[in-house]
Amino acid sequence: MLRIDHLYAMNFENAIRGARNPMNSWARMDSGYDENGNFVFGENDLSLAVRLRKAGGDHRKFLRQIFVTMDITAPMYWWKEYDTYKVGTVANSTSTMHKITSVPFEMAHFSCDKMDEETRQHMQAVIDYLEVLRNKFITTKEKQYWYDIIQFLPSSYQQMRTCTMNYENLVSIYHARKNHKLDEWHTFCDYVRQLPYADELIVCE
Repeated sequence: MLRIDHLYAMNFENAIRGARNPMNSWARMDSGYDENGNFVFGENDLSLAVRLRKAGGDHRKFLRQIFVTMDITAPMYWWKEYDTYKVGTVANSTSTMHKITSVPFEMAHFSCDKMDEETRQHMQAVIDYLEVLRNKFITTKEKQYWYDIIQFLPSSYQQMRTCTMNYENLVSIYHARKNHKLDEWHTFCDYVRQLPYADELIVCE
């Protein structure tokens, strides 16, 4: 299970203006904004952007100046893979260390959507025991119970992080992960395709 909220892309105008710096071709800029304030590439600017995108990393530096922010809720096993993408990305997460005992453990806090019924029953037993440990910690404040929770916590536990990155990061992530075994990566790529001009600048297929 993976969910993305508050998905925004920004700075298209500045990025394409910078892309025209090498040839001093600012007079050919023809982009603007629609009645809702959304950036719209003009024919000239989009043609240039697509040519630079296809020319490779040395030529498409403007993609690094198109910024994206999103809130991603995903299981810890997915975050371990996402964390390989460190260059040009930043994330602020909800705190497992500080807030793990703040609310009761429930099945909804874990990614269990691919489990069969027998496995879900075992998972429920794990969750029930985590709740026993949580209540012991709340009652006694003994750090041992907190450590028991942290070390016993399944990797299906979901965490939300607010992430920032750029279109160049997403080119790399999308093409590396679009055929991955984990369905969460397919969901992530589906969200990426919803971004403005993703077909032309990220997917490029």
